[in-house]
Amino acid sequence: MTQPLRWTLADGREQLYFSLPGHTPAPVGDRRPLPPRGNQQSELRFDRQTGQWVVIAALRQDRTYLPAADQCPLCPGPTGETSEVPAPDYDVVVFENRFPSLSGGGEFTLPDTAGAEFLSAPGHGRCEVICFSSDHTGAFSQLPLPHARLVVSAWRHRTADLLSRNGIEQVFCFENRGEAIGVTLNHPHGQIYGYPYLTPRTEQMLRVAGEHRARNGTNLFADLLARERADSVRVVAQTDSFTAFVPFAARWPVEVHIYPNRFAHSLLDLDDSELDEFTEIYRDVLQRFDRMYPTELPYISALHQYRDSERQREGYFHVELMSVRRSENKLKYLAGSESAMDAFISDVTPESVAQRLREV
Repeated sequence: MTQPLRWTLADGREQLYFSLPGHTPAPVGDRRPLPPRGNQQSELRFDRQTGQWVVIAALRQDRTYLPAADQCPLCPGPTGETSEVPAPDYDVVVFENRFPSLSGGGEFTLPDTAGAEFLSAPGHGRCEVICFSSDHTGAFSQLPLPHARLVVSAWRHRTADLLSRNGIEQVFCFENRGEAIGVTLNHPHGQIYGYPYLTPRTEQMLRVAGEHRARNGTNLFADLLARERADSVRVVAQTDSFTAFVPFAARWPVEVHIYPNRFAHSLLDLDDSELDEFTEIYRDVLQRFDRMYPTELPYISALHQYRDSERQREGYFHVELMSVRRSENKLKYLAGSESAMDAFISDVTPESVAQRLREV
């Protein structure tokens, strides 16, 4: 993949255009009267009850919320006066979020959490938006394979860049699709977060994986993958290099995990042929999601990536796809047990979901 074209928005935010072969991006000057950046920054606060960092980002209250299609800020804006993408067209574009949960560069170190006082720190990090296509009514599942592969290349590029920056501990690429999930813009897009700490779920999985290594001398994720492949009843799709399956203890009404068949920490560890296969199986699973019900399936797509470091050495790259839709016309609400106790209760069996996804 050739290097992206770098551009600058009116308030100084960075923008990158990733293009298919033969396509040349042609952005124009961003003429919007945007307020200067830096007037507000989020804050990290340490929750001593859980030992977790919480991001307080009051500036996000003012973010754009479900605009009409003709006012979408992610559609191309050839005049440079209306859109976050000042260009007549584009393939894939990434830019710094105008309303970031985390922002700021330069030197940063999380404060020591020892002690009893209320503890806070600047909301250091990076939040980016990635637009999968200029087509407002499209979806990742509908992208032609080369275009979908370009998105994967952009994810890989941004992962490498953000991991190289000071104070970034974890890079998280994800997509929220559907108003039932909570999207505020219906244009097909995702987000990329650079966190200054390991997220609670990542820490928990690495802790359990470390305990598994101490007991068994093997990698937890690799062992789970091998067991799912051997059982096969929950496997949804396979290629030579990847396996997609509904996990044995699925939490969500629809949940599929995609793993490479060999150990990798992140997209950075996969070669070109593996990235091609990853694109194929990822798109295949999303197309199965689209065929489950008459209406589109709302979902979250989460790319679990890890550093090649002592602290994260047991981390095995995989994607977790999940949906709150439990039937054609019913949603699973994360109510008391799930939201207050983090104790999930599933309304369907993982085996039945896997069978349904295989059939569609």
